[in-house]
Amino acid sequence: MNIYDFLNKNKILYERHDHPAVFTCEQALEQISHLPGAKIKNLFLRDEKGKRHFLVVVGYNKSVDLKALSALLDAKRLGFASPERLKKYLDIEPGSVTILALLNDINHNVELIIDKEIWPEEAFQCHPLVNTSTLVISKENLEKFLEKTGHEVRLEFL
Repeated sequence: MNIYDFLNKNKILYERHDHPAVFTCEQALEQISHLPGAKIKNLFLRDEKGKRHFLVVVGYNKSVDLKALSALLDAKRLGFASPERLKKYLDIEPGSVTILALLNDINHNVELIIDKEIWPEEAFQCHPLVNTSTLVISKENLEKFLEKTGHEVRLEFL
């Protein structure tokens, strides 16, 4: 399903801002630093055997200790998932990792982990499955999105 069709059909409000393609948080800041909402970084990870997959959402300037996160999630040796796994589980390309890609995780194979530090924010900046736009979505509407896709949030201090 088209992300905009899904958002509109489910009355999930957003502000859309188009921009040149961005592949890093630094590039994104150059394009969208003036926009409201938490600037986030999304990591698509897998465990050692590739049986568990995680979408980890933190503030854009935060470093994530994968060894500590592995212990926290009881997942052996976390690492970044391959572009093939990204395509298989979230149906997106590298550079476009976003919480909104959970729309494509219809079998609920991906566990969503959000840093407790950013969860109190009133709004979030998210790519709409491509890295040439940014949507500003209120926390309330993001929660509605997760409810409609059937994804639960696991909040942790990361």
